[in-house]
Amino acid sequence: MVNTRLEADSIGRMMIPADAYYGVQALRAKVNFRITGQQMNKEFLRNLAIIKKAAAIANSHTGDLTSEKARAIMSACDQIIAGDLMEAFIVDPVQGGAGTSANMNMNEVIAHRATEILGGGRDKYFVHPNDDVNMGQSTNDTIPTAGKMTVLTLSRPMLDQLGHLYRALMAKAFEFSDVIKMGRTQLQDAVPMTLGDTFHAYATMVKRAASRIEKSLDEMKSVNMGGTAIGSCINASGYYVNNIVPILSKVSGLSLRQSDDLFDATEDLDGFVAVSGAIKAGMMSISKMCNDLRLLSSGPRCGLHEINLPARQNGSSIMPGKVNPVIPEVVTQVAFLVAGHDATIMMAAEAGQMELNAFEPVTFYQLFESITSVTGAIKTLVDNCILDLTANKDHCLSLAEGSTGIATALSPKIGYQRAAAIAKAALHNGTSVREEATKTGCFTENELDSLLDLSKAVGEVRGLRSEVRGLRCEVRGLRSEV
Repeated sequence: MVNTRLEADSIGRMMIPADAYYGVQALRAKVNFRITGQQMNKEFLRNLAIIKKAAAIANSHTGDLTSEKARAIMSACDQIIAGDLMEAFIVDPVQGGAGTSANMNMNEVIAHRATEILGGGRDKYFVHPNDDVNMGQSTNDTIPTAGKMTVLTLSRPMLDQLGHLYRALMAKAFEFSDVIKMGRTQLQDAVPMTLGDTFHAYATMVKRAASRIEKSLDEMKSVNMGGTAIGSCINASGYYVNNIVPILSKVSGLSLRQSDDLFDATEDLDGFVAVSGAIKAGMMSISKMCNDLRLLSSGPRCGLHEINLPARQNGSSIMPGKVNPVIPEVVTQVAFLVAGHDATIMMAAEAGQMELNAFEPVTFYQLFESITSVTGAIKTLVDNCILDLTANKDHCLSLAEGSTGIATALSPKIGYQRAAAIAKAALHNGTSVREEATKTGCFTENELDSLLDLSKAVGEVRGLRSEVRGLRCEVRGLRSEV
């Protein structure tokens, strides 16, 4: 038999394990919301505890909360912030009630632990979860604020990894700046370029994606703490309303600001839509890059085989020696996941009614997973693919020289139609563009040497050498880290 205690809420009574820090409302939610089988995000719980600590500080300044209770609440919060008591948070991350169950799970754990600190037991609250821990607050301002704080804190490592990816790609752009290859449009031969051009373009895209995400994150710094239930600040003192956000900023170390319109900040989730959209946009481009890497490395004998991806795993349980591009593949799968999550987040934001959006729990669940998954995907892409990626320089040049795409260089002298005829003849006869151009009698040997000089055709990537040189040391540091 498990020792139990009896707790009651406005719904009724329930038997709670005697040693549990959670209370009746959390247990009731656990029974009602058996959805994902997962625990709430630990960083979210940590940020929610930071909010409770900041609230205790603000309420102690007004005298509404005794200094004794405030110290006990703050001490309990510090334990949760440090990662303790996590097993006491039993509510599923996807829950009804706009996060009330998550808020009460936190309130109950803090109240029970604070009661212990004051010398009591878990059978009776000396510190009340609603009257003391939740003083001046509502689920409707604490939960969205904790969600925004968590997006900010989870995004730091994601942005760090995007920075690593940018530097690694720039280093490859420098390394491959003299590797001449054939550019392709719609998977058909186009005109010559360098492999360095390819990787410089990838790096530019990643830098732009990171910048877009950073800009979207600014909206996460605007919070509705102090607005309580709907933005009207009911049940919160004037001092608390005016000071809770500065105190929270100091306790959390985040540069938060109180929203100009607390009603708007309570009912609208468009800021989360913007962040999710920015992450999705970046991952779509990064997935496109990964598709390119798979194509460029295809073969090794019957594909393009212009680059070599590091061999990381056996590629088949039946075909000996087969190696698959598993790292680009997993990154693309994360892009799919992010796109699906983004659709959910958009639907959740649209589905809100009147003065509150009840669908914040699924919004946070999906957005947190997007951010953490992208962080892991970018890290493995850099560490296990980009850093050790190599080029097949001679093969790239051979393909470019054998392509009919170089006939484009003849157009300025003989016109588009005659250059096209040379390209078609080369394809039909299995000959080179140079051979067919010579047959026309339109060019001297020196002219062909000049027009079909691929090194001149591709030119130099302006500023690339100086831009990348400073990054090579950083990339060497990445290698040592991994």
